[in-house]
Amino acid sequence: MIGPATTPQPTDGDRPTRVVLAEDSVLLREGLLRLLADAGFDVVAACGDAETFLRAVTEHRPDLVVVDVRMPPTFTDEGIRAALVVREQYPETAVLVLSQYVEENYATELVAGRSRGVGYLLKDRVADVGDFVEALRRVSGGGTALDPEVVSQLLVRARRRDPLERLTPRETDVLGLMAEGRSNTAIAAALVVTEGAVEKHVSSIFAKLDLPPAEHDHRRVLAVLRWLERGDSEG
Repeated sequence: MIGPATTPQPTDGDRPTRVVLAEDSVLLREGLLRLLADAGFDVVAACGDAETFLRAVTEHRPDLVVVDVRMPPTFTDEGIRAALVVREQYPETAVLVLSQYVEENYATELVAGRSRGVGYLLKDRVADVGDFVEALRRVSGGGTALDPEVVSQLLVRARRRDPLERLTPRETDVLGLMAEGRSNTAIAAALVVTEGAVEKHVSSIFAKLDLPPAEHDHRRVLAVLRWLERGDSEG
């Protein structure tokens, strides 16, 4: 795994990816600042509360924001609500939520309408700096990065509202891996099956959920998350 200090600088054209960071913990905020800088990102603002964060986004129009869920003054949902504001007002800005918690309602709203350039990672489950930097790059480039635990909770939530009994256990496994943003090759490796088998499962999943197949991996995630949104709206 390539460490952040030696990773090629992420760019949008000829400039580094510009980031606004929102994290109330001073130590974690400073650590993320250093990590992002070492990885070649340009952190244009680092904020300790949601109000300051939103002002910074308006001022700098960053390529990517990294946001904690629970921030001052109530430490409940200020951060993720601010992330939703960014998704609505600045759709060109990628959003990565980095939290200790899975806020199901907000997480579904965050990713359901538009899955390009969105991520939701759990702090305690980030075990490798290189993987984290790669997730940042993927999200800033228009892809998706969802912690498997986030995917699991969203799928359970959707199952409560729109049952998945039509899917076989294997199709459910494939759907979860699709929602993590994995390619057919990666899914095949994880499940120890052929890529052809994965393609058949994917086609069956979309057919059973009345969703059209899509061209690329993140497009497939979009279809999955649209289905989650449909389950949420029917509840």
